[in-house]
Amino acid sequence: MSETVLPPRIGQERSAPTMDANGPARDAVDAGPPPRSEPAVAPARLGRFWRDLQATVARAVVGELPGLRLLCVALLADGHALIEDVPGVGKTLVARAFARALGLAFTRIQGTPDLLPTDVTGAAILDGGRLRFMPGPIFTNVLLVDEINRATPRTQSALLEAMQERQVSVEGETRPLANPFLVVATQNPVELEGTFSLPEAQLDRFLVQIRLGYPDREEERRIARRYRGGGDPLEQVEPVVDRDTLAALRQSVSEVHVSEAVEGYLVDLVRATRAHRDLRLGGSPRASVSLYRASQAWAALDGRGFVLPDDVVAVAGPVLAHRLRLDVDRQLRGATVEGVLAEILSGVPAPVVEP
Repeated sequence: MSETVLPPRIGQERSAPTMDANGPARDAVDAGPPPRSEPAVAPARLGRFWRDLQATVARAVVGELPGLRLLCVALLADGHALIEDVPGVGKTLVARAFARALGLAFTRIQGTPDLLPTDVTGAAILDGGRLRFMPGPIFTNVLLVDEINRATPRTQSALLEAMQERQVSVEGETRPLANPFLVVATQNPVELEGTFSLPEAQLDRFLVQIRLGYPDREEERRIARRYRGGGDPLEQVEPVVDRDTLAALRQSVSEVHVSEAVEGYLVDLVRATRAHRDLRLGGSPRASVSLYRASQAWAALDGRGFVLPDDVVAVAGPVLAHRLRLDVDRQLRGATVEGVLAEILSGVPAPVVEP
């Protein structure tokens, strides 16, 4: 099997990369001009970063992974990701390869019913007659919480402050977390015994929900073949970006232009969830903020400095689906969150913006 040849790491090249211009996804839609101020990193460089990331992660993970792009969206938009899928489809592998490709510190927590909050945040211990704080695994860049729904609500709540405020309070003292800080939580939807459903308040802290799905037949053959040599595929994953450049990339995503019309469109989508007859709980204002930021990151990964309505549509499902709750009667009659979102996306008119 041939190896993917990686380009030089971003941040070390001598000249700026070039990239073909991307036209709007819809002929009738123009998202307007990009902002007048120069972004910290050119849009083409963000597109280059995304291609490099795909190439290096492909050394460990087989097949096309839409979940990888959503993980990248969560990181660039300063959010968190919840991966929900059946056991054995590579949830942990994807998260580890992602962190390794970015050169970020990575720690893993296994969710269990006896996991304590201090097992996550750390605790003060008596050392030589004095209390000394021992940091927990949450003091990292990428925190993988495997099977988060197996941890008790008390432990799950220990993550809330960290996910929202990027800090933890232990022994009466507030301690800041690393920058960047990304929680990647996984849960298996088919297991019910010994699990605790995530409360709506915590689900709302996740920027996106990701489903990986099963590989196709050829990809599954490649997965099986890859392990016959006994090596660890993760050893082939190398960092493609340095920390300073990654910080500049994240800053540039926040500067991606969102026109007033596109901004109004994404807010209208969220507001439509609150009035839908099939839902008892729609998207909150935090959902609007999340959709805004995720749309910026999605556009940036295409090498564009402005958001199209199609970018909003692309991330609407991953950003909104886990925040919505169906009315019980409507659910018994066959209503689904996916159906509701499809109806809202078709019912709210996309804007036509003049340049």
